[in-house]
Amino acid sequence: MELLINFIIFVINSANEVIMKKILLSVILIGSAVMSSIAQDGIEIKQTGQSTDVSGQTINVVAPDYQAFDVSLDIINNTGTTHQWRVTRLRISVPTGWQDGLCWGHGTDPFGGTCYSSGQMPGDSWTTPGSQSVLFNVADGEYAKLKATIDPDDFVSGTAHYRYYITDDGVTNTDSVDVVVNFTASIKEVKEVVSVSLLPNPATDYLTINLNGIENASYKIVDALGNVIVRETSINNNKKLDVSEFKNGVYFILIEGSGIKPINRKIVIRH
Repeated sequence: MELLINFIIFVINSANEVIMKKILLSVILIGSAVMSSIAQDGIEIKQTGQSTDVSGQTINVVAPDYQAFDVSLDIINNTGTTHQWRVTRLRISVPTGWQDGLCWGHGTDPFGGTCYSSGQMPGDSWTTPGSQSVLFNVADGEYAKLKATIDPDDFVSGTAHYRYYITDDGVTNTDSVDVVVNFTASIKEVKEVVSVSLLPNPATDYLTINLNGIENASYKIVDALGNVIVRETSINNNKKLDVSEFKNGVYFILIEGSGIKPINRKIVIRH
């Protein structure tokens, strides 16, 4: 009788062991499938000029000074299909007074794509427009360029945390990369007062750009959708611009120069 009881216990234990092994194997296979789907989404994110894929990772940056600076990324399409990606910028934790912008375009775009200033990116979560005028195709094997511009406040030290999502529809996020910026404010050299005037504004036929305290400046004018209308790499003191062919509406001028923070002004064209 004792031998029979021991045999029954052995059978039960062996059955439980087999069941547990099957359950464990199933969990491993499911987990592997999930990890494989994440790792093989076909998107690579690399800092421009580097070879490491930073998809889903964090890039740590030390701000070189109080000036605005760029973090440039290549978004590589290895999915096997063509995409019209958009970018969602999320401000996870940003010190008061800091600003940011971004440019987003195809890897072959000589102008760096469509650029958006801080004023065009309201709120902590903002997504590039889904209109056909700014969307572009990224075929399999091609890449898009994302240039994130970070502008620390001159006198506010701290750490800023930004996240950039890649999305096809502006809702479902396919991939992402985090950028963490550390900045230590310092007392900066007192410089000549910088001023910009745009006359007349609203403008009808001509617009005069007057600069003071800026040398070797460049500027570009974009429309409300971020399309670049005019770009000039050198301007000193003043510039008279013919705007008679501009459509009525609101435009933005971005002026950049050595030793100054980028200046963004609104222009109204009214014929």
